[in-house]
Parts: sequence; structure tokens; C-alpha cells
Amino acid sequence: MDDQRARAGGDVVLTRIGQAVMLHRGGDREEARNRLARLWAEIGPDGDPFHRCTLAHYLADTQDDPADELDWDLTALETARQAKAAPAGRDGERRAPAGGSVPAVAALLPSLHLSLAADYAALDRPDEARAELDRARRTAAPLADDEYGRSVRQAIERLGVRIAVPGGDSGGGEADGPGGEEADGTGDPGSSGGTGGTGGAGGGGDQSP
Repeated sequence: MDDQRARAGGDVVLTRIGQAVMLHRGGDREEARNRLARLWAEIGPDGDPFHRCTLAHYLADTQDDPADELDWDLTALETARQAKAAPAGRDGERRAPAGGSVPAVAALLPSLHLSLAADYAALDRPDEARAELDRARRTAAPLADDEYGRSVRQAIERLGVRIAVPGGDSGGGEADGPGGEEADGTGDPGSSGGTGGTGGAGGGGDQSP
């Protein structure tokens, strides 16, 4: 996630996401949700894929209704898929979005699937929860054995234990990440307030490491 930390250092959008996430973690869910929603509208459908993916991921965390949380997490995953399937240019070659978005988004995939697994568990849809957890494990396999990679894998295994027990606590749509924080795939939106491995925007008890 080092590339994401570098992005967060000088990225105003990531900084604003991080600030909203800190509000959420401080207990002001409504204001955090409002700020993220305004930012989502500002960047629009043609915005940077990493920004859109991260925004949708954290917007999910601020929802009051588990079904709405699922919708936003599905939006985050769809945005990630669109980023990986970059549009082809006139010469037929695929064009990756500028700014290193594709590698950054790819690093989020395990957390996105983990979030979806927790969402489905909270909605009492165990088969879909297990399927997403399997996807989280597969996409986490290439992650480095660093703090981020370990935190994602640990969060996956914790949720796996919880949903494997009949009647067990699914975590209300949340899967704890490192340090008792969420395990979203973005790591922490950095100390600078950015996301994707920056300092503390793990959502509010979400599935993000």
C-alpha cells in the first residue's frame, strides 16, 4: 500500500475523504455521510476510479440501513472492476486510468470483498457471505507480507470464524480490521486524512483493515 500512502500525501480528494472518515469514527455519522455524498457528487461518474472506489467504500460504512450499506459496497466493487477493465484506445490497446489508479484499486479488492461478506452476513444471507469471503481470500493472496497485507488476512479469518458459527455474531455488517478498526480494503486513509493506506479512514467499524 506504499503507493497509496504516496497518493494520499498530496491528494486533496483523499484528504477530504480522510477528514470525513475521522468524523465518522468520532461519532458524527450523519455529517460524515453528508460530506462524502457531496464529494461523490463533485467528482462525478468520470472521476478518478480510485477516488470513486474509496468514496463508495466509505459511504457504505456511514449508512444506517444494512441494505444501503450493501448497495454502496457493490458500487465500490463495480467501480474497481471498471478501473481494471480500462477502455480501449483507437489503436485497440487498453488504456489504464492515469495516476496509478489500477494498482491502487486492485489492492482494495480483498477489502471490498470482505466488506461485502460482512454485509451479506448482517442481512442473514450466509451463502453469499461465504462466497464473498472466499473471493476476499483469493484476492488477498498476492498482497505483500506487510502490515496492510497481514491486517487484511487477519480480518478475513476473524470474519470467517464469526460466520462459520451458526447463530454467531456477524458483526452487524462490519468486520474488524487491525487495531480494532475496520478492515476496509483501503487500509487507513492516512494520517494526512487521505485513504488507501493513509492514516485512519477505515470507516466506522467496517470491513477495512
